[in-house]
Amino acid sequence: MPTALIIGASRGIGLEFARQYKAAGWRVIATARKPEDFAQLTANGCEALPLDVNNLNDCAGLAWRLDDEKIDVAILNAGVFGTRTSGLQAPEQGEFDQVMHTNVLAAMRLLPLVLPMVENAGGKLAVLSSGMGSISLRENAVAWLYRASKAALNSVLKDVSLSTQKVTCIAFHPGWVQTDMGGAGAEISVDVSVAGMRAVIANSSRAQNGQFLNYDGECLDW
Repeated sequence: MPTALIIGASRGIGLEFARQYKAAGWRVIATARKPEDFAQLTANGCEALPLDVNNLNDCAGLAWRLDDEKIDVAILNAGVFGTRTSGLQAPEQGEFDQVMHTNVLAAMRLLPLVLPMVENAGGKLAVLSSGMGSISLRENAVAWLYRASKAALNSVLKDVSLSTQKVTCIAFHPGWVQTDMGGAGAEISVDVSVAGMRAVIANSSRAQNGQFLNYDGECLDW
């Protein structure tokens, strides 16, 4: 039975990844920050683990709990949006720290810990980025703090991809998805987005290592 690790699975895209992998017969290890979120994960047959990605001890504890595991697919989904600014309003220090710590620092702490587990299985590792993080595709400055954090996450993923010869590492744009973050008027449902990304992961090889991909497999410009 293959094993999937979903980091940030309490709601939205992360929860849907956990549901779909479990429905496909996988063993699913899923993390959530709040104890009240564990019930729906365990109800779906997942192994729920507590993890606040901004807590250094929690990150170290996850590595200890999963020591010597073979992870076939690891997905880092945890992230926050912050204020949806329309111009160049300077962020408050607290908000800057929250967005950058959650979207970037957490990845720099967790990915080096998770990578060896994925290498043990010769598996796949993905981070949930955003098309808003692309510099070359950018057409406006809406939510520029979030954009900066996802551009930085893309850089982190690229560096991870250059640090392994065994794992296929991908940064995903999940599309504009109907979640709490994307809103009810978004273009696609969460199940369509996740099914697409799962198919891309399943069909990917080392040829896709270090790429920035749309949920349907289209290669995006950084």
